[in-house]
Amino acid sequence: MLQSIFSFFKKDTKTYPKGSIHSFIVNDLKGNQFDFSTLKGKKIMVVNTASKCGLTPQYEKLQKIYEKFKYQNFEIIGFPSNNFLWQEPGNASDIENFCTVNYDVTFPMMEKISVKGKNMHPIYEFLTKKSKNGVKDTTVKWNFQKFLLNENGELEKVISPKTQPDDRSITAWIEGK
Repeated sequence: MLQSIFSFFKKDTKTYPKGSIHSFIVNDLKGNQFDFSTLKGKKIMVVNTASKCGLTPQYEKLQKIYEKFKYQNFEIIGFPSNNFLWQEPGNASDIENFCTVNYDVTFPMMEKISVKGKNMHPIYEFLTKKSKNGVKDTTVKWNFQKFLLNENGELEKVISPKTQPDDRSITAWIEGK
């Protein structure tokens, strides 16, 4: 029994190593696996999204910076969540349709997850807990909070939900300035 408990913790540490997002595998909106190790060498913006939020128009600017920088080793990964005033009520098909029809989103959108609370997805545990990311403890304050990770998958910046995706602080980071 004790051996199996230690094996569980050992396995968890190996599966989600401290400091890098590259070991995570999640599902996209179509249910296909998305392996973050394929993003090694790229800067990454992880953003929690919602279709019925006052900040939802940020999808447009997210798509524009994605189009501008996607060939410059940059990727945006969207995670729909329903944690803030039930502003993402749809299922995967509804979310995909909303993003495509209204904003022509082409950056990868993952399955809807919880970004806070007791059901927080492990990838958001990594993003928000210093014990996992090695950088800082933080909380997800609202929809469209942005986490910026360097080419090694390490957390570098946490950006307020109200900060627009094309803000100079973000584009300068993408450009390495």
